[in-house]
Amino acid sequence: PSDADLMRQIREQRKEALEQLYDRYSRLVYSFARRACGEEALAREVVQLVFTRLWTTRSEYDVGRGAFSNWIVTMTRNIAIDVLRRERRHRGTLPIDAALERQWDDDSGNPEAAALRSSANAEIAMASKALSVPQQRVIELLYWKGFTLQEIAKMGQEPIGTVKNRLHQALKTLRRHLQRLREEQ
Repeated sequence: PSDADLMRQIREQRKEALEQLYDRYSRLVYSFARRACGEEALAREVVQLVFTRLWTTRSEYDVGRGAFSNWIVTMTRNIAIDVLRRERRHRGTLPIDAALERQWDDDSGNPEAAALRSSANAEIAMASKALSVPQQRVIELLYWKGFTLQEIAKMGQEPIGTVKNRLHQALKTLRRHLQRLREEQ
């Protein structure tokens, strides 16, 4: 069955479908998580969280928005960032941006991941040109530097509502531009 078929079966609570997706993608998810987190234990936790989220949230995969592998790698990246933020808070020392740079810069092991990364980087770079400088700053501080919205508001001496609105508008703009770029391909 296709990945989309398996996701439909997961929404129907068929464990075999999750097992098949795990067999297909656990190595890719682990490889990505390992490079992003830099630690085996954190990478294993990310893998567990990715597949748990697939099962518990009945996540919606839309075939029209791209390959399943891109979708699951994006989910893995987001979960890895969350795990790294949590670790940074507990340890106070883990640099999220350095960990992600290690992952994104290491093209040696997986040509498919390197191609996905290159394509994603180009799409994001094109889409981010549509953002204002303050919007770019919020995205960078939140997603790449690991700051919370409260911390960003405090740094900019702005109300939290302003930062949230700026983030909302930035994400809306990015989504719109990425959608347009994908439709053109």
